[in-house]
Parts: sequence; structure tokens; C-alpha cells
Amino acid sequence: MNQVLDYAKRLMAAPSVTPATGAVFDELEAMLSPLGFEVVRFVAGEEPDGPVENLFAIRNGPEGSRHFAFAGHLDVVPPGGGWTSEAFVPEIRPSPGGDLLYGRGAVDMKGAIACMVDAVANVPVEAGTVSFIITGDEEGPAIHGTRALIDWMHEQGHAPDLCLVGEPTSVNRLGDMMKIGRRGSVNIWLEVEGVQGHVAYPHLADNPIPKLVAMLAEMDALVLDEGTDWFQASNLEITEIEVGNAAHNVIPATAKARLSIRFNDLHSGASLSEKVAAIASKHGGTTLPIVSGEPFLTPPGAFSQTIAAAVKAETGIDPEPSTTGGTSDARFLRSVCPVIEFGLVNATMHKRDEAVAIADLDALSRIYAAIARAALTG
Repeated sequence: MNQVLDYAKRLMAAPSVTPATGAVFDELEAMLSPLGFEVVRFVAGEEPDGPVENLFAIRNGPEGSRHFAFAGHLDVVPPGGGWTSEAFVPEIRPSPGGDLLYGRGAVDMKGAIACMVDAVANVPVEAGTVSFIITGDEEGPAIHGTRALIDWMHEQGHAPDLCLVGEPTSVNRLGDMMKIGRRGSVNIWLEVEGVQGHVAYPHLADNPIPKLVAMLAEMDALVLDEGTDWFQASNLEITEIEVGNAAHNVIPATAKARLSIRFNDLHSGASLSEKVAAIASKHGGTTLPIVSGEPFLTPPGAFSQTIAAAVKAETGIDPEPSTTGGTSDARFLRSVCPVIEFGLVNATMHKRDEAVAIADLDALSRIYAAIARAALTG
């Protein structure tokens, strides 16, 4: 029996649209316990962002040995319609390049977690301590998931030396890219108050729209930076404008907008929020910033070399170290230890008919095992 394929199918067959709880965690616990892992599960948060289930599993090595952590998420985005098979009924289909496994979570990221579980069976206990940091809300607000796990780990004294997150980082073929960092993210809501009135009597009103437009024009013209050696330039995007004025002859009372900024390590969420707030204030507006995550970078070194060596030994290619793409829970784990993301090909993530090559599952399991063994030896 192909063990990693069985693991993947079991996880994928447990529906776990974010925020996830229950059956999918039962499956993972049932896989890890026979491998000698002590499994702790807890639920955090209330509606609307919870409840969220989290799992920490650890298999202790000899006293004083190194601690290597695998991290990831069991929640998935809603499947949507139009699938050629049931999204939560894993199905194997032939293709010219080899058999594919179809189902939601195939690459993002139940497939990778299956590979992690299969990998640790090939890492001897005497090599060192191995743990799993698994959440159920990475695809959602990410409030009661990995952050709650990190708090719990601090309380319990669990501190990994290195952490690998199994996000689908590969682009064209397994192993062609790993993520050594990510940009930060902040969303900022803008509002300008005016005085409602009749358009024929503007002197009796105060139109907030021109103030909002001037504010947005100044923000849109900002050049935040030119990028760094490892990060692309930060960018500010206007993502929503709202007036909500149903009448053609009324000057509205308020005008609102929203910005999204993805930023590199030349900035922080706080510094950018202050910059935007200063511009908004100049035009009579107010701001409400919400920082989703700060940028992080694990500079190329021993950890990335360990991953690259394992990938090349299995696939014959050198993974490109990159900081492109969106955010992941690595933005929180960076506070615990050096973290790098590496996983399956991301071409079908969040799409209909999400699928993974079964050969890639086998290969990734071997890569993960080699990474863990090498990381534990230091």
C-alpha cells in the first residue's frame, strides 16, 4: 500500500472548510499517535472567526537533542461549484504525466501534511525531537490558529530550532522554488465625514468625495521603496471606494475607501499606518489599520542549504529562494525560530479540480524526511 497516498486521501475526505474542527484532526491524530507522537488538541475562539481547532504533536528525542518542526494547516477554502468530481471525495485519474489525485486540499495543503507524516516514519527517534504545529484557520482570519499555538508552545516550553511550513511553493515542477521570506500585509480603512445636502445648494453642505479623491491621489502617487536584494518593491493598492449614495441630487454625508499594502522589510505595519494616517488627516480623513502580518526573511544559509540539498538529491534541480507571493502562517512562526516554506506545485491551489501528482507526494515525503534528518544533526 502507498502509505502517503492513503494519508492524503484520508485527510482530503474529511471536509474542513475554514475554520476547521473535528474529523480532519481526528484523522491526523490517528496517523501520528502510532508513530510515537504525543498529541495535544485544543479549540480557540468564538464566532465569527472561530471556533478553530489546533493541534500540537511532539515526539521527543534524546535529552538535549535538536528540535525540528513541521507546520501547516488542515483548513481549506470553500470548493465552489463546477468540479468534475466531488471536492471531498478524493479521486485518482490517469494523466499523460502520471496519475493525479483530485480533491480540495490536494496541494494546499493536506497533501503536504500527509508527506510530513509519512516522512517522520523514516526519521529515527534517536535523531532528535520532531513536532507538528497544525492549525485550522490559516485560510481564514488566522486569529485563533497559529498565534494561539505559539502562545501555548511558549507556556509549555516547546521551542523548535527550525521550522518548515508545507505551503505549495513549487511553480512548474516539484522543488523549483522555496520561500525564505514573505512581505508583510496591512489593510487600512479610510473615512471622510462631510455634511449632507442638496446638490443645488452646495454652500449648505460639505462634500466629502473631493477630499477622499485628493487623499487617494496622494497615496496612490507614493513610491514606498525600490525593493531590496531579496524583496520586490512594496506596493499600495486602492481596493475599494464606497459612498453608498442612492440619490443623484444629494451630496453625501460620508465617503469611504480601503487600501491594501504589501510591504518588504524596509517598513513595518505601524510605520506605514502612520504614513497613511498623516495623509488622511491632512485631507480631513481618519484611518483604521489592521496589520495582517509583518515581513520576514530567513537569510540564505545553513537551513536553506539543507533544503536545497535534499531537493536536488531527489529531483536534480536547485530550488530558487524567493520571497514572492502572499502571506502564510510563517509570518507568525518567524517569532519562534528560523522558518522556510517548501511544498507541492501550486498551479491548482484554490481552484476547481485541485490536484496533486501522486509521484510528487512520494518524492516530497522523501525530501521532507531528508530535510528533517539533516536539520536534526545540525
